[in-house]
This record gives sequence, structure tokens and C-alpha cells, in this order.
Amino acid sequence: MNKLELQKTANEIRKGIVTAVHSAKAGHPGGSLSAAELFTYLYFEEMNIDPEQPKKADRDRFVLSKGHTAPGLYSTLANRGYFPVEDLKTLRHLGSYLQGHPDMKHIPGVDMSSGSLGQGISAAVGMALSAKLDGDSYRVYTLLGDGEIQEGQVWEAAMFAGHRKLDNLVAIVDNNGLQIDGNIADVCSPYPIDKKFEAFNFHVINVEDGNDFEQLKAAFDEAKTVKGKPTAIIMKTVKGKDVSFMENEAGWHGKAPNDEEYAIAMADLEKVGEALCQK
Repeated sequence: MNKLELQKTANEIRKGIVTAVHSAKAGHPGGSLSAAELFTYLYFEEMNIDPEQPKKADRDRFVLSKGHTAPGLYSTLANRGYFPVEDLKTLRHLGSYLQGHPDMKHIPGVDMSSGSLGQGISAAVGMALSAKLDGDSYRVYTLLGDGEIQEGQVWEAAMFAGHRKLDNLVAIVDNNGLQIDGNIADVCSPYPIDKKFEAFNFHVINVEDGNDFEQLKAAFDEAKTVKGKPTAIIMKTVKGKDVSFMENEAGWHGKAPNDEEYAIAMADLEKVGEALCQK
């Protein structure tokens, strides 16, 4: 895909996020929207995957460590062909396979059930170690929230990954600056994030704009050249990206839009789409 196609895909993924959360009347739109470009780049460009064979042995693995942003992952999987986009409207509904957090037993394309913050990266580290022990070539990617890295288990996993030189592991931190209780710097500052990962023997790549595909491509291309160390990509993003009233608002961390707000959000995303079509 070229850059414009990726941008259009990310916009469709955002529409799916807003639609799913609105339909569920619950969920986490803010951090799903901030990571839309990251999800798009991983699933449409970076990872070795096949929606027709979601369990193929040599596939790259992805673990959504910040599991509450499942709407972002689900919308991406649907748009990539793992299941019908229409099913996004069943998010969190009784009997739906699209639960509030990812479930590897029921959702095609989900490699790890997640949701308890801090645990996802530990599972990803285990997968990366398994590949090394078995001589497999697949790579493992995991997405963490910047509030999530306040969890101690994250750093236990990082210590182990650095010690075992897991250069097939890429940990991505969605640094949108906001968590459920407000600004991460006020709640319990994790800064400097890059220096912390460096101290745990990671190769660190700082991405100034994680909502920019060219910068994401450069980061992931660099990660593939790293030998003898895991990689951490720290990407600055905008929480609630492209929905006017959600952008940089901590209140939209875990709240669903009502009917009126949904209409405004979809109109915002339609405008983004129209602008992309004119490029």
C-alpha cells in the first residue's frame, strides 16, 4: 500500500472504532483512535500474516498489551479480512464473540487474550523466546499504553527480554500522554520512557509523530536491522485522533458517544476521508 491508501485505511478503521463503541454503549475510544495508524501499518504493511490462515505457524505475532483498546484491534482485523466489518456492531453484546477485551479462543487473528495491564508484554516476551528456542523466524510485536507502563510487571518483562537479547521482539508504546485519571505526567510520570527502556538493554526508537506513516515506516525498517537487542518504539500520538471533541480529552479514555456525539464523530471522519480522496 502507498501512503494515501494507508491513510484511507486508518480512517476506515477509525469509523469502525467509533461505530463499535457507540453500538456497545461502552468501550475505550480514545486510545483506540490514537493507535489507528499503528494498527494499520502493522496489519497492512509490516507483519507476515494471512487472514485465510490465522493460525499459520510462521506468522508474526501481535499482542495488544493495552487490551482495553480492543475496538482498535477489532476494527483492524475486520478491515483486513479476518471477520465481517458488520460484526463490529456486536461489540460487547451478549453472545457476541467480540468481547470487551481480546479473546484468543474465539476471535480470528487474536494471538493472546489480554486486558490485565502489564501482562501482555510478558506474553509477547514468552512468544519471542519460544521462537528463539525453536529456531523460528517469526517476529513478535506488542502495543503498550503509556499509562500501562506504570505497572511493574512491564519492567520485569523488559529486563528479561533485554537479558535474553530477544531481537525478534518489538515493544511499541502509544505515548498519547493521557490515561483514565488524566495526564500521565501528573498521575505517576513514566518519563523519560526512552531512557528506561535503554537501561533494560533495548534499542530505542523515538517517533515524533506516531500518526504519520512515513515516520512509522522508518521506525519499523530500523527495528528490522537491530541484532542482539529487543526494540522499543516510543511513538507520540494524539488521543482521540480525528474526532474533534475526543482529541486530547482524558474523559474519552473509556466512554461511549451518545447518538448525537456519534453523528458528529462520523461526520468528522467523513471529512477526513473526503480530504484524502482529493489528494
